[in-house]
Amino acid sequence: MGASGGCAPPSAHRVLQEVFGYPSFREHQEQIIGQVLAGGDAFVLMPTGGGKSLCYQIPALLRPGVGVVVSPLISLMQDQVRALHQLGLRAAFLNSALTPAEAGRVERQVRAGELDLLYVAPERLLAERTLELLDRCQISLFAIDEAHCVSQWGHDFREEYLQLSVLHERYPGIPRLALTATADGPTRREIVERLHLAGARLFVTGFNRPNLRYRIVAKDNPRLQLLAFLQAEHPGEAGIVYCLSRKKVEETATWLVAQGWTALPYHAGMDTESRQRHQERFLREEGVVMVATIAFGLGIDKPDVRFVVHLDLPKSIEAYYQETGRAGRDGLPADAFMTYGLADVITLRRLLDKSEAEEQHKLVERRKLDALLGLCETTQCRRQVMLSYFGDELPEPCGNCDTCLEPVASWDGTKVAQKALFAVRQTGQRFGAAYLGGLLVGQDGERARQLGHHTLSAFGGGRELRPEEWATVFRQLVAMGLLAVDIERFGALKLTPEYGAVMRGEREVRLRQDPKPRSAKVKAKGGALPPASPAEEALFSVLRALRAEIAREANVPPFVIFHDSTLREMAHARPVSSAALARVPGVGAHKLERFGGRFLEAIRAFQAGDGARLAAVPQQDRS
Repeated sequence: MGASGGCAPPSAHRVLQEVFGYPSFREHQEQIIGQVLAGGDAFVLMPTGGGKSLCYQIPALLRPGVGVVVSPLISLMQDQVRALHQLGLRAAFLNSALTPAEAGRVERQVRAGELDLLYVAPERLLAERTLELLDRCQISLFAIDEAHCVSQWGHDFREEYLQLSVLHERYPGIPRLALTATADGPTRREIVERLHLAGARLFVTGFNRPNLRYRIVAKDNPRLQLLAFLQAEHPGEAGIVYCLSRKKVEETATWLVAQGWTALPYHAGMDTESRQRHQERFLREEGVVMVATIAFGLGIDKPDVRFVVHLDLPKSIEAYYQETGRAGRDGLPADAFMTYGLADVITLRRLLDKSEAEEQHKLVERRKLDALLGLCETTQCRRQVMLSYFGDELPEPCGNCDTCLEPVASWDGTKVAQKALFAVRQTGQRFGAAYLGGLLVGQDGERARQLGHHTLSAFGGGRELRPEEWATVFRQLVAMGLLAVDIERFGALKLTPEYGAVMRGEREVRLRQDPKPRSAKVKAKGGALPPASPAEEALFSVLRALRAEIAREANVPPFVIFHDSTLREMAHARPVSSAALARVPGVGAHKLERFGGRFLEAIRAFQAGDGARLAAVPQQDRS
């Protein structure tokens, strides 16, 4: 991190407490706000849920003029503006979702100085009409959210972001913040260069999301693996399931509905109205599972997503981190669960090789995919491996990923690897893992006989393993770089130069033992509150129902009223006065005035009724 900015003045603390309802700043927030209030630029790397938005919202409220926030998605800016309205703040957005009359009204508000924050899509910002509007206004700051979209090597590249250097050129005296949750070293350098932020102060809060539990398993009927995961750990909770293809999205959503889950598909092949309708249901209803391609999710401001599942391998560690980061934004425990197999690697490499990207870009993407394979196959703490990729070190294993909670056994697989590599060589490097596994166990299939492979010395030379176990061996040898996928031969495995050292016995190969499916649920770490008692859970349900009722009345998603974390703190503290409720994190002055009475009434009624009786029942007598 660069030199820290100055501390925020007392006025910033007052806004934090009175408007947003939080007692103190999180790491680096105060320094970032102080830097911007002093007129300086800032480059902010902060994990999802770490409080990036406050870093520009509070300075925009304290500096004269309107704060302009560049946001890549319509849904994100709409959610943020709705949330700011519930806090009593003056905010609006400009994007293609507005009618000309609505856009004209927002422009008049900007000219009249009636807004504290204006959210705008990058393409709308770059229109000459918008720039001329801003030329005539007092601007407090520019915030460039999701700044990693500027990187042409990144997973969420947006061409319009390349033109945002105009802000530096056209408005040189106005402070700018670039904010992102995802950027490795090369991406950071590209952001600084393209946005002309060489003089900006860098603030790196770190990439660790301790409340997320990471788990990656080998594919073994992924639908049933998904169902077992949902039934055991997340019944009735909201989450996202990512699939690589539109067809798989539709099929998985239909299948989940048949199993009794509220599941909706989302992909770019759907019409705009259907996508918007499904997204609104996901935001407003409880317990909806969104099955989607990566077309869904960037900037989704829903704090109570309790799980993100990848049924297929994402493209890189950056993509995986960004997509899993959509879970647990409220700081409460959440799960990141992924199934993957060698077929995923073949599919992604085929898509990459057939793309029209430049060869240098393809080389970078291949290396990123290799790094992701290393994360999948590691026997180390997954969080340590992932954070190290971003240059962020974790001194001790996290204790909240599958390799920590259920340590993976490794074994000397050198002889097995030699047999696998020999089989690839002896068959001419023209076959995939499934066929080679059958060959090694001596499956006397018609294809092997037609090819004459039943006479090879490799045939039947690996009967110590089952075909599915050989599949894991080949998968790991690809991850180690000893084998490569030949896209031209439809996923055939070919030898790399490194294989020779293994065959000569100069290199040991240690293989991980894929763990068997778990029968018991492992408790997640993370979250600020201790385990809830039955009485607390009952009160939380009451408060959640009240929140849903108020949200329907206000026509906003429930989390815009209060986050789950705020309701859980209410259920834990059970405030019965306005003063006590005001001390609950997330309850600002405006929300206290608007909603406080109804929540206090619900808590008092609970205390006087069934809740008090339930709290008095001994634990062993509770049903």
